[in-house]
Amino acid sequence: MELKRDEILLLFDVDGTLTQPRALITDEMKNFLYQKVLPRATLGVVGGSDLEKMCEQLNGQEFLQKFDYVFPENGLVQYEGGKEVGKVSIIHHLGEDTLKRFINFCLHYIADLDIPVKRGTFVEFRNGMLNICPIGRNCSQEERKEFYAYDNVHRVRQTMIDRLREEFAEVDLTYSIGGQISFDVYPVGWDKTFCLRHVFKRPVAFREIHFFGDKTDPGGNDYEIYSHEKTIGHRVTSPDDTKKQLTELLQL
Repeated sequence: MELKRDEILLLFDVDGTLTQPRALITDEMKNFLYQKVLPRATLGVVGGSDLEKMCEQLNGQEFLQKFDYVFPENGLVQYEGGKEVGKVSIIHHLGEDTLKRFINFCLHYIADLDIPVKRGTFVEFRNGMLNICPIGRNCSQEERKEFYAYDNVHRVRQTMIDRLREEFAEVDLTYSIGGQISFDVYPVGWDKTFCLRHVFKRPVAFREIHFFGDKTDPGGNDYEIYSHEKTIGHRVTSPDDTKKQLTELLQL
């Protein structure tokens, strides 16, 4: 039996799922989502980035109006129908002293790190998490690709995470590698499954919730929501693969 639009929710990661990493959504993907998928299902997007970065990649305010749910920062900030409806802060959860000690440690660690290239913005503070970037988020697209290849061999990010786990063992934190150059740090339970808390408040529950993401292995920032008992997870390899799987799922 075919489900009605308000009975099925499709949740999407951004990088590697709707777009190439840190790239803009293509007109082809936009048209496919808005013209073919939107009439058939409720749409949601959940990413680790803040709203500003989401807007950069997904064509500004248009996607805020088109998607029923928009969840920046793993859903710590919630938008519904284009309006902000909720927000949670990591400052209040961890406290200023712990936060300061953690950021100081990261900056000292990165200062002593010997990698081929360093640029700027090594720690980015977001509402619901910290984003730690050993090369610096101000790197170029080419430098980003080069670091990703370097990191696959030398495991710079994973080694730093292992060190942070030792140093801050008493703090309830999750470390999640996503994208090509950085990793996210947030309180346990503040992964992408956090957005489901908002979804579950809906008066009439969805009959099916599907999640599409590319970092679905343990340690990846899509793993928890991909494997959650209330979602049907779809592992994708690219925006084209997302489109292919949606076509099959919805029989478009």
